[in-house]
Amino acid sequence: MRLGGRLAAAIEVLDDIDGRHRPAADALKDWGLSHRFAGAGDRAAIGNIVYDALRRRCSAAWLLDGDTSRARAFGALLIEGGMDAPALNAGLEGDRFAPAPLSEKEIGLVGKRLLADAPDAVRADCPDWCVPLFVRAFGESWIEEAAALSERPPLDLRVNTLKADREKVLHALKGAAAEPSPIMPTGIRVPPIAGNGRHPNVQVEPAFQKGWFEIQDEGSQIVADLAIAGDVAQILDFCAGAGGKTLALSAAMGNHGQIFAHDAEKARLAPIFDRVRRAGCRNVQVIQPAALSPLEASMDLVLVDAPCTGSGTWRRRPDSKWRLTDRQLDQRKAEQAAILEDAKRYVKPSGRLAYITCSVFREENTDQVTAFLARNHSFRPLDHAGLWRTRHPDHPDAALIDPEGGVVLTPARSGTDGFFCSVLQQVA
Repeated sequence: MRLGGRLAAAIEVLDDIDGRHRPAADALKDWGLSHRFAGAGDRAAIGNIVYDALRRRCSAAWLLDGDTSRARAFGALLIEGGMDAPALNAGLEGDRFAPAPLSEKEIGLVGKRLLADAPDAVRADCPDWCVPLFVRAFGESWIEEAAALSERPPLDLRVNTLKADREKVLHALKGAAAEPSPIMPTGIRVPPIAGNGRHPNVQVEPAFQKGWFEIQDEGSQIVADLAIAGDVAQILDFCAGAGGKTLALSAAMGNHGQIFAHDAEKARLAPIFDRVRRAGCRNVQVIQPAALSPLEASMDLVLVDAPCTGSGTWRRRPDSKWRLTDRQLDQRKAEQAAILEDAKRYVKPSGRLAYITCSVFREENTDQVTAFLARNHSFRPLDHAGLWRTRHPDHPDAALIDPEGGVVLTPARSGTDGFFCSVLQQVA
């Protein structure tokens, strides 16, 4: 396929996402199934346009003065593709599958409009209703922080130290442009996609099949590392999901101690069994809700990776940014408060409760911790500034730290997805 066909396909997929209010991954998959002639390179290029258009929805639409799938797709190519309007139109010439080229009026708009002069919410590429949330979370740097959530993300991996070390995995992935992660000593990073490229499918690598590494954002690795800091032998991963942090904790413990992996939704736990086997984690036990009661008041650490809006993952799931509503935020806040109240029962005297989200909103993060502490006077926050210095002394500015509230990671500050971690200790 030529550029015009790829662009037309991206517009078709964007229309499908808008019209049926469905995830981008589902729309792209269905398009691929109904257009089997498209090769892997074509599908990757189309996916890049679609995801860039979703990430840059506001700025792309503003650039062409039209909030349509066509405007967003063209705008994405102009912003992320490094093309100017004449070059883009030239690339469409002679392609019978191409959409209509940019009009003279649109070319004029692109020539006159500079994103640096755009309204704040446009430069931030976030929904209007989220602007106050970003302002409250980041103050004067809110535009930079929000805009960083619209960039293409890297592919991060975590070395499974139960089976390999970083040099061994880097050697195994030497053809994938892999390099050490900036912060975590067990992290590996494949840089963000450039142009029409695509990330390597590392899951087909023999090293992955052998359990030498897992796909995990460096931010997720960092918050797991902060949570486990100290002497712990018994851990309850209360919202384990697919088990990413469970496996990270298991490796950090060197297969010693015991990790109980639990999730209220059984379907979310389904992938953990194969992952545990592949990783060689012998200290992980997956348990059902009925088996929780014997663990009450006996855990050194209870980790709550709470359900949240996922605002910190908008680089990877940009479609969710535009589906999110203030009502959903309220629902998540209620769930988070209830889960914290439930999880605290399993913390032993002097044990710790780690609260984690992949959100950057204070309403889901520091506010939840403050409210929990107000209800539960037996818990005290750790010194998060001291915790960060102890774990990552070479990266003092890589996190936004409230000494009592917690640690915030962001693409702009740490180069990771957005994460929050607060560690509380129960007074004996």
